[in-house]
Order: sequence, then C-alpha cells, then structure tokens
Amino acid sequence: MSDVSTINAKTAQADSGYALELRDVSKKFGALEALGGINMSVRPGERRAVLGSNGAGKTTLFNCITGDFPPTTGAIRFFGEDVTAFPAQERIRRGLRRTYQISLLFNGLSVLDNVYLACRGVSRGRFSFKRPAKNDALMQTAEELVATVNLTSAIHTMVSDLSYGQQRQLEIAMALSGAPRFILFDEPAAGLSPTERTELVNILVGLPSHVGYIIIEHDMDVALRVSDMVTMMHNGRIFKEGKPAEIEEDPEVQALYLGGGHE
Repeated sequence: MSDVSTINAKTAQADSGYALELRDVSKKFGALEALGGINMSVRPGERRAVLGSNGAGKTTLFNCITGDFPPTTGAIRFFGEDVTAFPAQERIRRGLRRTYQISLLFNGLSVLDNVYLACRGVSRGRFSFKRPAKNDALMQTAEELVATVNLTSAIHTMVSDLSYGQQRQLEIAMALSGAPRFILFDEPAAGLSPTERTELVNILVGLPSHVGYIIIEHDMDVALRVSDMVTMMHNGRIFKEGKPAEIEEDPEVQALYLGGGHE
C-alpha cells in the first residue's frame, strides 16, 4: 500500500461508496451506554455537522471513529475498509485527521514549525533527525498550509503569542497535513469572537472540495453555514438527520435544542 501522504484529490474522488460508514455502533462504559445503535454514512467530500447538547454522545462518537475508544459493538469502515479494530495511528496513515476541543500545540515553537512537524509526522522521513534543508519539500508544503488558514502574517510567531482564534486556525492547518481524506473538527468555534468565527467559516468553506469532514459544534449558526448535512444527537442516539434548512426549521429540533425558536 502506498504511503497516505501520496494520496491526492483524484484518488479520494475515485473511491466508490462512502468515505465513512458506521453500522450499529455502540459504546458502553460499564453500565452507561454513551452511544447506542449509531448508523451513519458520509460520502467523499461531504461536509457533515453533528449537533446536540452536552452528553449527547458527540465526542464519544469521534473517539470511536478515530480509534481512541474501540466501539463495544458495531463496525466502522473508512473508504470501504473495515477499520473497527485499527489503532488510531493506522487510521491516520489512511488519511483520517482530527482536531480537539483543547488545543494540542507546541507553545514554544513557531506557527511554521508546528505545521512542519505535523507534515513530517505523516511522512516517510518522520524518524529522521536531520534539519530541514532550504528546499525541503515538506517545509514548502507547511508554508502553503499556513497560507491556507490565513496565518502567513504570523508564520514565524511563537504559538504562545497567538490569539486563541489563531491557535484554532493553526490546528486546522496541522489537520490538513499529509493530504488528508477526511477530518473531524471538534468544536473549532468554541471560545472564538464573532470576527474569529467568521474567519473560521471562511476557512472551512474554502477547504479543497475533495476533503470531507464532520464538525461537532455548539454554535448552530456556524454549523449550518459550513455543512451539507446535519445529524442531531440526543442521549447517545441519532435524533434527526437532514439538510441544514430542514434541521433549522424542524419543530422538534427547535423545542429540544433551541428553546422553541431560532433566529
């Protein structure tokens, strides 16, 4: 099998069927059922929002998809391959990426260094201790990813000196390293100002069309603007699915999540 870093847009689009499939996935922690009978199919290039109140099972769902938590029952397929028993690193090698609610960055390094390390970590030379040369292809890729998330003006800034919104932008750049096929965004708008949220929406909408993603988000306005489909969760199960406009106008969704209305 070729290295995941060589997978390009054409390859991703050529895959038939679904990018991600969950079949009867459940997760129990002792007597607590955090997920129950989850069935979900996401096509290549699709942008899906997963919404729900705290405790709905959204983060547990992500942990099962990434391999951080093995599901108690059910199966997970990634671009047609059964990855249910695969560890997280094997799913990463196949093109799955994730961001987290809490930033996982190297505060003592620059923006460029963080993205370069992310690119290096999914490349064949990831175990090399050699310093990058001036014409290092991965360094050039890192610079392009920094530009993709509009951080070129801060490319040499230490992460500790970035605003919170800039740190979230940096996480997206790192998730884009190594030609990902699918990304899981875990509440990327949390803690952002209105201006930063607008910037985030522009970045997500502007991602390459072949890169699909699922976004967990409490800010419904952000979620509906960046998604093609919406899955609503409640008590560890799927409650509703539909287009953004359908979900926004659904009376049961409004009553359960939005207090009877949404503006």
